[in-house]
Amino acid sequence: MTSPDEAKVKIEKLRAEINHHNQRYYVLDSPEISDAEYDDLMRELKQLEEQYPQFLTPDSPTQRVGAAPLEAFGVVEHPQPLLSLGNVFSQDELLTWYTRTSRLAGDTPFDFVGEHKIDGLAVALTYADGQLATGATRGDGFRGENITHNLRTIRSIPLSVPRGAPPRFEVRGEVYLSRTGFQKLNQERAAEGLSLFANPRNAAAGSVRQLDSRITARRPLDIIIYMLGWAEGKATPDTHWETMEYLKSLGFKVNPNNRRLKNIEEVEEFYKTWKEQREGLQYEADGIVIKINQLNLHAELGNIGHEPRWAIAYKFPAVQGTTILRDIGISVGRTGTLNPYAILEPVSVGGVTIKQAALHNEDDIRRKDIRIGDTVIIQRAGEVIPEVVGPIASKRKGKEKEFSLLKKLPRNDKGQPACPECGGEAIKPEGEVMYYCSNAACPAQAQQRIEHFTSRGAMDIRGIGENLSATLFKEGLVRDAADLYYLRKEQLTNLEKMGEKSAENIINAINKTRERPLARVLFALGIRHVGVEMAEVLAGKYHSIDDLAKASRDELMEISAVGPTIADSITAFFRQDDNLNIIRKLKEAGVKLEEKAARPSDLPLSGKEFVITGRMEAFSRQEAEARINELGGAAKDNVTRQTDYVVVGADPGSKLARAQELGITVLDEKELIKLLRKDVV
Repeated sequence: MTSPDEAKVKIEKLRAEINHHNQRYYVLDSPEISDAEYDDLMRELKQLEEQYPQFLTPDSPTQRVGAAPLEAFGVVEHPQPLLSLGNVFSQDELLTWYTRTSRLAGDTPFDFVGEHKIDGLAVALTYADGQLATGATRGDGFRGENITHNLRTIRSIPLSVPRGAPPRFEVRGEVYLSRTGFQKLNQERAAEGLSLFANPRNAAAGSVRQLDSRITARRPLDIIIYMLGWAEGKATPDTHWETMEYLKSLGFKVNPNNRRLKNIEEVEEFYKTWKEQREGLQYEADGIVIKINQLNLHAELGNIGHEPRWAIAYKFPAVQGTTILRDIGISVGRTGTLNPYAILEPVSVGGVTIKQAALHNEDDIRRKDIRIGDTVIIQRAGEVIPEVVGPIASKRKGKEKEFSLLKKLPRNDKGQPACPECGGEAIKPEGEVMYYCSNAACPAQAQQRIEHFTSRGAMDIRGIGENLSATLFKEGLVRDAADLYYLRKEQLTNLEKMGEKSAENIINAINKTRERPLARVLFALGIRHVGVEMAEVLAGKYHSIDDLAKASRDELMEISAVGPTIADSITAFFRQDDNLNIIRKLKEAGVKLEEKAARPSDLPLSGKEFVITGRMEAFSRQEAEARINELGGAAKDNVTRQTDYVVVGADPGSKLARAQELGITVLDEKELIKLLRKDVV
């Protein structure tokens, strides 16, 4: 057990470390550790202070909310403190909080409201006589920075409210950047040679804490209001749920994903649902917030330190961590790209040990200034391959090394840079950022091409995924995609863990794909730069793979969607004997490589314009748009008066509101599927 003297030393060390990270996070918008690592430090300090209360002092980080406001902005006093939430990380911890809260509430019945814990910047908006008077950051919870001039640039913040609103009141919300907005902002900063934001929260904070509001106005900031802070001069609803509905009626943006929850079991279900679906949200969320619905209990339960007893944050498993970049390796992609990847000091992120992560390309490494030996931030999102977000430059010791892909590649017998898998010459086409293996028979490419050919967006051969593709290639049963159509059931049953029924299902699945549309075949062949949409364009123009193979570079470039890079890639593909051999074998196997040109007027969706917003469940957005185009419709990006249908999936964006404003027909996913089955429009 830790002695009091040892505990005191440890507490002082933890406080100094946490204060340092508070400064980096809240003031400089440049964190050095992940949120999960920060949470661990705070939990350790809290536990020690609870065990040794004689060492608890008012200036401890556990007694503060954030960091002191910067005087440069001017300071706003909060009439009621903006408290920060306590955290729980497991079902057991949630039940402990619930049991304690229930005991304190006595016989008073209560239910809950569940909300997303959006990764943004908390702000307080004060309205007086119907007008936005001030907007401030949380600051230390009692005093925040006056950023009114910046918040006025955010279009989702009302500058005035309808008559009937309280004469004076304050709402609290989270300013955030959407995932796409964050990516776009970092891309723009990279192009300008500026440092990149580590995460959307820091990007949002850095955007609203600008002395020049014109900078804030150029960034795609949004806000979601999550509570009424206080109100004067008029009665407001008695429950949090009704209050949020009331604020919505005043024109404030309230999260449509909020849910009223009857009991702690429904709370757990709400958490599980969004833990699984959070990657589909337009914003980053690192957990859910659970609030007692009855507002009279908020006052009765009060606070403990700087945390309210009536609410808790139930955090999702971590998605970020920090570790050491040991080295940078090179792998070969499906199209022959030589891809750098990070070799890491193993680190646990969200319960998964990460040893490798994506680095995209050499230009990205240089732009982010990532060096071998750096302490780096790693991000893991769902089942997506982990990626290196960027380095923590403040932790450099001077021994870190810059990376050069050209120096890392081996050399062939002619002294040329070579593919690390097959020794084929590595080339870098003019105007491109990637090096490629020039050997069309490179085994590393072949296996991945087979996997791509069978994938859902391509030929969609059910039952053949990454593992079986690798096994078939390793056993020599399939050397290229066309060999799949020559497989026999007995060859499959000889494989380990492959039964008669499974083998029969796979053979049947392969046979069903012989009649796939030409566009699907073109995409499945893995021609560089030919995605789903480009495959549709090419199939609509040429109607047979033989005609496409004969097309010259100049002829291809007459198509409006085809530029020199795509034209060069297509003509290069059909010059390769190995590729022509695959096409020959597909023909002999009975795969349909041509189709009759349909008259546009004969197609069921002819002349109809569609816009898709939100996340589809049955298929990807690309698949839906490709099918619309197949049936004569036109899939567009923006809602205009010419749009016939707006298709709405989960978490739709502003396009839905635009459709409703223009009176355009709105379809859900089931209605779209009905149209795609060639029913009458």
